Amino acid sequence: MEEPNFFDKVYEVAKRIPYGRVTSYGAIAKYLGAARSARMVGWAMNKSLAKDIPAHRVVNRVGLLTGKQHFDGTNLMQQLLENEGIKVVDNQIVDFKKHFWDPALELG
Repeated sequence: MEEPNFFDKVYEVAKRIPYGRVTSYGAIAKYLGAARSARMVGWAMNKSLAKDIPAHRVVNRVGLLTGKQHFDGTNLMQQLLENEGIKVVDNQIVDFKKHFWDPALELG
């Protein structure tokens, strides 16, 4: 059986982000043992839009919607988050720490 590649591992973590929560590119990278690979996680998210991956729940380390240009429509990422009860103002998640989900704490 083929070993899953980095993108597949990123997708497995992203699929486990709970509804109404967000995580960061760096938190996923760190959880996967590749702490300096946050940008690679971002590339994986960019490629995930055709898959059933909740990419809208992955933001940068301070809660900015840095991946929003990869969603159809100008505000789709924000709308998806707001539909889950996460308030966004000026592309920034309000109460980011409250909504933050750390895979290292939640998945072990």
